[in-house]
Amino acid sequence: MIDETVEEIEQMQTHSSSVVAVKAAAALRELTEGEYPTVEEFVVTLERNASALKRANPSHASLQNAQRDIVAAVKDADADSVAEAQDVLADAIDRVVDRIENAKGEAAKNGAEVFEDGMTVLTHDYSSTVLEAVELAARDGKHLDVYVTEARPRYLGRKTARVLAGVDRVEPHLIVDSAAGNFLAECDRVVTGMSCIVDDTLYNRVGTYPIAAAAGDVGVPMTVVGSGAKIIEGGFAFENEIRSPSEVMREPAEGFTVENPAYDATPTRLLDTVVTDEGVREF
Repeated sequence: MIDETVEEIEQMQTHSSSVVAVKAAAALRELTEGEYPTVEEFVVTLERNASALKRANPSHASLQNAQRDIVAAVKDADADSVAEAQDVLADAIDRVVDRIENAKGEAAKNGAEVFEDGMTVLTHDYSSTVLEAVELAARDGKHLDVYVTEARPRYLGRKTARVLAGVDRVEPHLIVDSAAGNFLAECDRVVTGMSCIVDDTLYNRVGTYPIAAAAGDVGVPMTVVGSGAKIIEGGFAFENEIRSPSEVMREPAEGFTVENPAYDATPTRLLDTVVTDEGVREF
């Protein structure tokens, strides 16, 4: 099952990092039911499987942190028996999954406070946390105009626009990525999700950096919303994903190379605020 989850995570290109982290954590439950000769061999097996899950998507900080915390909990427990170690593993998985899911919800609640009635915002790609924040703000009676970029090449912004179309008091507008600069002057704020923030760099869906740079040029503040677990002070080397050229064009590339990175790097100096489950951080 864990091998199947590794393969599934490798293909989960349209899911939020929190969904991926929860799925990876849940996959380790398989180890709570097996038989192992010693605690040491159980821990080695746990570490090997956790490493495989982390390698399945090295760009998702939530997944990396969740696996690290689960393994650390079992090792620190220094269990006297395999059964005890398996109980510790089960508890650690429950605790980590609850933390991820609760953090996402709290981040969305805090993010909802960013929106004011009558505000026009621009968002990029698909972030379930940002969507929840918008829905909470609308539920509180706020009317919002939202410009949504398509987020090529996978067009995840179209998914965002469809979700927003079903939210009362929200008027979504789908635009091509290159049109963001044309509409930013009409916006009060840019609001996006995040893959992670490492030191002074935001990593998010490719296209975020030019939007942030353009927003800064026209004086539109930018807010990033996401779990605090995605903010890392060193110790994590972000690895970009280079996707298949077929996502960009189906016909063969003859005489040229198709480059298709999944993420780009945005300096945090271009951000106004980062909103997490822990509160608001200003830049």
